[in-house]
Amino acid sequence: MKQLVIFDLDGTLLNTIADLAQSTNHALRTLGYPVHELSAYPFMVGNGINKLFERALPDGEKSQENVLRMRAEFIPYYNVHNADMSRPYEGIPELLEQLQAKGIQVAVASNKYQEATVKLVAHYFPGIRFTAVLGQREGIPVKPDPAIVKDILEEAAVSAVDALYVGDSGVDMQTAHQAGVEACGVTWGFRPRAELESFSPAHIVDRAEDIIKCCE
Repeated sequence: MKQLVIFDLDGTLLNTIADLAQSTNHALRTLGYPVHELSAYPFMVGNGINKLFERALPDGEKSQENVLRMRAEFIPYYNVHNADMSRPYEGIPELLEQLQAKGIQVAVASNKYQEATVKLVAHYFPGIRFTAVLGQREGIPVKPDPAIVKDILEEAAVSAVDALYVGDSGVDMQTAHQAGVEACGVTWGFRPRAELESFSPAHIVDRAEDIIKCCE
């Protein structure tokens, strides 16, 4: 039985894409750039917000200066509007409760900036005792670098072999592999099943409840 399950946040625990799209479009619009349809955003997210802004900016405008200008417009807006349309995926609250009842530790490892990660987890899962909730922090490389997973393993006092990492993207599968942790891909998130399959994770599940079986 696994002792720890580490979850990605966006596209795994929460469907946050509409709020991310709305906030990015707000920043683009404010700076005079064209906006994107909601359907474009699942392939822009996953590598942290600076990479999101770089992908959202028009060709020829993807400078570090413009990324920072986007960030300055995005963060105050997103901090207010990050729970407007975001919702847990079906079965996720029940899954977290079941894991907690079994004595399995749960944690979050996200490329979303730390402030928003903590706020969203506390808002949507107030009854869950997470061992660690880590987002993107200054000086810590984003996933797929395994640093965030290694920090969680240390906090939980659990070895890599006794942990399961759950995510919806190739970035997540790479992160698990580089951390030496068994990977579980979920098909309800932002990226297609084929992307998950290309990284050959130990598990791919279509329903939240199936993650319990992956812990055995």
